[in-house]
Amino acid sequence: MSTTRHELLHAFDLLLAPARFKDYGPNGLQVEGRTKVRKIVSGVTASRALIEAAIRAEADAIFVHHGLFWRGQDGRVTGWMRQRLGLLLGDDVNLFAYHLPLDAHPELGNNAQLGLRLGLVAHAGSAGRFGEQELGFLGARDNGESFASAKALASHVEKALGKPVTLVEGAQRPIRNVAWCTGGAQSYFEAAIAAGADAFITGEISEPQVHYARELGVAFLACGHHATERYGAPAVAAHVAAQLGLAHEFIDIDNPA
Repeated sequence: MSTTRHELLHAFDLLLAPARFKDYGPNGLQVEGRTKVRKIVSGVTASRALIEAAIRAEADAIFVHHGLFWRGQDGRVTGWMRQRLGLLLGDDVNLFAYHLPLDAHPELGNNAQLGLRLGLVAHAGSAGRFGEQELGFLGARDNGESFASAKALASHVEKALGKPVTLVEGAQRPIRNVAWCTGGAQSYFEAAIAAGADAFITGEISEPQVHYARELGVAFLACGHHATERYGAPAVAAHVAAQLGLAHEFIDIDNPA
């Protein structure tokens, strides 16, 4: 089966509601390709490696979290930008990218899918959200138990993600309320503390967060930008592909960051 580029864009927009968000770049169709779409390849970032893999997989459309265009970037089409655009335009492949809307979707987004992977459930209603544009999730284990310590939580996360994490322990206490926000959300740490978190999980850490964790007693776990954002794009793309009767394949380009 197949659909049109326009119908696919409409399905993504209807699901992710990009107009609700103030974002760092354009959401939706970033590069226009062929009109008819039979197969979607999803991935985290529109890197050259992903684009080349998608072309080999005979994709008509690529769906990613990190697209090609960002507010304030150099607008010249040279170097890596020329290479990536050249591949997309040369093979007539559509590129769809959704940034904050993909983080925020309550069931299929990056935060929701990371929570599912870690066995965390957000609290009901507004109690389960925090931070700018309510992107952060706050909740607890789906089995109702606490983690014995920040180290126990870190061990659990490492096992689930298959990757070492950077842990700043905070106070020595059980961890019940866990806040999380995928990717480069270290600036949400203070909002997570204010919301009542015992620990905060994100992708990256900057210098100030170490001191906040030690001084305020809330554990901070940096688990990798890519590692925390591997789950939303394939969940959304698979959902829309099933809806429209399309083929879908997730291609994970390894990234240690």
